[in-house]
Amino acid sequence: MPGQVRPVTDEQDGLLAYLAQMRYVIKLTAYGLTPEQLRAVPSASELSVGGLIRHCAATEEGWLSTVRGEHGPVDYEAYERNFKLADGESVEELFAYYDRVAEATEKTVRDIADLDHPVPIDHSVPWNPKEYDAWSLRWVLLHLIQETARHTGHADVIRQTVDGATAYPLMAAAEGWPESPWMKPWKPQD
Repeated sequence: MPGQVRPVTDEQDGLLAYLAQMRYVIKLTAYGLTPEQLRAVPSASELSVGGLIRHCAATEEGWLSTVRGEHGPVDYEAYERNFKLADGESVEELFAYYDRVAEATEKTVRDIADLDHPVPIDHSVPWNPKEYDAWSLRWVLLHLIQETARHTGHADVIRQTVDGATAYPLMAAAEGWPESPWMKPWKPQD
């Protein structure tokens, strides 16, 4: 997937395309990492690249479950667990999970096909406004783009702290871009 979102055909296509791009970019932060590096927490926070990817996947899964009317109240213990990889969980398993979530999201959005579809607001959490009863599916997709982009920035900083890699050189390496005077694909450190 290139560094820019392809041209979009309509609003729904645009929202799904931008969300797909953000998923791709956060997954790129794990490119070439060892299992230990994927779990590394090199900053003052407890965040790791792998944990951030898992959190984004779990957050998207939770929101789309809410969209489909399947989600109950927020489970704070599960929320905290979703910032960490399970013992022995591989990057391949993590990506397969995220890919399943993405597929379910896209199917749900296409099946509903109405971006104004109401999504009940969970009033049990203090950060949601009490004066409204529902978000729209459009709002949920915009929120997921925002959430994934925010955590991609966190993952970028953590990745750069782990081994110095930054977004475009990682993308160049993953996609096989040729080296140029202004872009050198990332290579593992010796």
